[in-house]
Amino acid sequence: MSNNDIKQGAASHRGKESYGLKSSSLSPLETLGQSIANIAPTATPTVVIPLVFAVSGGGTWLAYLIATVSILLVASSINQFARRSASPGSFYTYTIEGLGSFWGAVTGWALLIAYIGCASAVTTGFSNYANVLFESVAGIKIPAVIFIAFSVLAAWYVAYRDIKLSTRLTLILEFASVSFVLLLVGVTLYHYGFKLDLDQLALKTTSFDALRGGLVLALFSFTGFESAATLGSEAKNPLQSIPRAILRSALIVGAIFVLSSYAQVIGFQGHSETLDKSSAPLNVLADRAGLSSIALLINIGAIISFFACVLASINAAARILFLMSRHGIFHASAGDAHDTNETPHKAVTIAAIIAFIPAAILSVRGAGDFDIYGWVGTVATLGFITTYIIVSVAAPVYLRRLGELKVTNIITSVISIAILGLAILGNIYPVPPAPYNWLPYLFFALLLGGVAWVLVIHRFHPHVIDEIHRETKFNSDRFSTQTQG
Repeated sequence: MSNNDIKQGAASHRGKESYGLKSSSLSPLETLGQSIANIAPTATPTVVIPLVFAVSGGGTWLAYLIATVSILLVASSINQFARRSASPGSFYTYTIEGLGSFWGAVTGWALLIAYIGCASAVTTGFSNYANVLFESVAGIKIPAVIFIAFSVLAAWYVAYRDIKLSTRLTLILEFASVSFVLLLVGVTLYHYGFKLDLDQLALKTTSFDALRGGLVLALFSFTGFESAATLGSEAKNPLQSIPRAILRSALIVGAIFVLSSYAQVIGFQGHSETLDKSSAPLNVLADRAGLSSIALLINIGAIISFFACVLASINAAARILFLMSRHGIFHASAGDAHDTNETPHKAVTIAAIIAFIPAAILSVRGAGDFDIYGWVGTVATLGFITTYIIVSVAAPVYLRRLGELKVTNIITSVISIAILGLAILGNIYPVPPAPYNWLPYLFFALLLGGVAWVLVIHRFHPHVIDEIHRETKFNSDRFSTQTQG
């Protein structure tokens, strides 16, 4: 064999490992930035905590604590896979390893609904706070669809150009915006005197049903925490950095959410407007704490956080679409990587276009930003919860096949599935008001559409299934020596 043949063989092997993406380019901190940005921790205090309060009242902090514990249990199941293999496929690949190609494809489809829906939903958060900023500075309001288009276009450009730029930018942006929130939380607690709010802690203004309803929205705050797993080909030392990013993002952001919800309920006590009725709750807290001068920074922070989430969601969705297309589940062209940028550029473009459509149509038809955020976000949340349930089932099956299953793994999966199932039930019963009452059925219709397509692939294109299993085995084998060592 000539030296040229050896070089070509080595290049082919590296190409199969990296899929043409920028291999091993992201530091552990940049990998963490992907998950943190996809959660959008500043978006929750500005939008979601008031929605949880509307349902759970003074039990909002507990709803977030339960959600944090639930997400940590899910993270434990995810990391059974993330410590042993890595690829751009995230749960799609993990579920193939645990439950086979059919359930893997279903999971991939549900993840696409989730990530693209999340990107679409948060464009309206970007629009809302961009208009709050424009009205306060210039006294004008711009049609929301313009800001929706701008956020998607800007996110598309960054995601198209460079994953390292994407993760660094989102990490910096989120660090800045979270700093504003934590400053305000600290000042609010100081203004209150750092004493315990016994009404909140004793759960005097909530109930089990109220907590269950709030849990659904609280879980929405965490969706995307696992998205570092989509960087399996681009992260340095992925078997270490990705599991750590998944666990740390849940812990860090969970603590922020519990503390922020507790402080926001305190900060609105005695105010003429209740927390759930405020369109800019952090601005109210700033005014009440005598820090109205930082309201501008808070608005900028919220805009930053929403944009970072749009970018992270498009990045994650593109990598799922990219790998599924390379496997033949979707058109092969979406599985191309850019020769220079080493990004899944076509998949990025497709994900960005689809993310723009729902928010833009609803906005043009007169729906409010927060209405769109709630509607599209609910569908996205159901997608995330469905994938979390599937991977929680897949983990013990996977470990059993490896001969490494422990009782604690089973208990962890059972508890997480029970909590997540309760969250799905909370979207169905008691029956929520329209249009939320039919959103679960919209999601299941979208999911069934994907299931039908997967069944067609399995029935008429068996070579696709063979390729999926071959590549999954290759991916698993190339990491086996690392995990054994």
